[in-house]
Amino acid sequence: MEGAFGEKMESVWLVAYLVFVFLAIVQSLLLGLQTWEHRRYARSCMGRLGRHRPTGRAALFAPCKGLDIGLESNIHTLFHQDYDDYELVFIVESEEDPACEAIRRVMAGHPSVPSRLVAAGRATDTGQKIHNLRMATADLPREVEYLAFVDSDAGPRPEWLRLLVAALQQERRGAVTGYRWFVPVRQSISNYLLYSMNCDVMALLGRSSHYLIWGGSWGIRRDVFDSIGLRDAWKGTLSDDLIASRTLQQARRPVRFEPACVVRSPLDYSPREMFYFMRRQYLVTRFYTPRWWTFALVAATFSNLVRVGNLAALAAGLAYGIPPVWLVVCASLVLYLLSAIRRTFRQDLVRTYFPERLARLRAARRFDIWASPITGLVNWVGIIGSLFGKHIRWRGIRYRISSGGKVGAIHREDSQPIRASCNADVLPISNVVEANIPKPQLACYRKAG
Repeated sequence: MEGAFGEKMESVWLVAYLVFVFLAIVQSLLLGLQTWEHRRYARSCMGRLGRHRPTGRAALFAPCKGLDIGLESNIHTLFHQDYDDYELVFIVESEEDPACEAIRRVMAGHPSVPSRLVAAGRATDTGQKIHNLRMATADLPREVEYLAFVDSDAGPRPEWLRLLVAALQQERRGAVTGYRWFVPVRQSISNYLLYSMNCDVMALLGRSSHYLIWGGSWGIRRDVFDSIGLRDAWKGTLSDDLIASRTLQQARRPVRFEPACVVRSPLDYSPREMFYFMRRQYLVTRFYTPRWWTFALVAATFSNLVRVGNLAALAAGLAYGIPPVWLVVCASLVLYLLSAIRRTFRQDLVRTYFPERLARLRAARRFDIWASPITGLVNWVGIIGSLFGKHIRWRGIRYRISSGGKVGAIHREDSQPIRASCNADVLPISNVVEANIPKPQLACYRKAG
């Protein structure tokens, strides 16, 4: 009797293991198909960069804080956009921000491009970046038809703004987003891990899905921005892009991914900084788009349980013969090779997006292809870490997020008051739309000559 029961349990465990492996293979194949589709779509779009010559006034907003790696080079790219009618708006917290010197220097070298530098003042109940954006968009000129947003650590290609505006000209479309491609500044495990995890997200993007916006490279039509009340929706929050995504979804406005709007972004984090970055990203996602955070948690948990399950099955096979060792080894090899093939597809995207970076990214690309178990485990740890806490440290400022995603408290590492100084080429902003928003301390204007 006991022997029959034992054989029955062995059969149950074997069937459960086979189902587990089957689901993991299906998941891997689906991800592979999505990666293949992304590569096909990206090649199609990037092969026609000369298409479309849209018209209409665009305002390009670039919030800055501190000295990002390659900041001056990134600013240069914004002045060399292949678009005839746009104005650049750089926004900082105060004139004392070290980014101001680099911004002014590049502005002085490009007098033919309309540009201005706005000092927005300190945020009191909102993320500093969002405060900067709300101040800069408070009184938009009537002729502005398109709003574009780019992060200071992003280096867009010359066609970036032109194709962003072209994609926005479809009436039904709510917004257009790009994404980042990390470029490690030095060879380190932490940089390679973040590079690989970023590629995981990148490969999920394609033509026909409804996506979240990435705040470092995106655009929206002026009429849509006003009609959905995005500026008001930002107030009191911490995430510009996730709030924009949520507001557009509520308004039933789809978001399109545009491959030509993928930007390069330098990457150099220590292991500690890497975990800070991961936790912050996932914690913000948990507060503002909990469904996407839950999806990431479930997917990462399943992938890591598959790896742990294979190790447990291997131990059971060696000890008891169930499941057979050869079956566990074959299943593990199949899953690993499917992952490597999928990652080879996505690393081939470097030839499409940034062919000039192939040599520099060689080591990072190899790491992404072959180190998937390590990347998956570290990513899972980052998601688990976001289960706890309400505090986020972001560019020298510590925020506490309260219920509903509202910013509950702000603590600055530098508690000294920020004072604005006026130069000969600095003019104060004369009016602000809302009386309850603090008046910006000052703004620097440099108009086309």
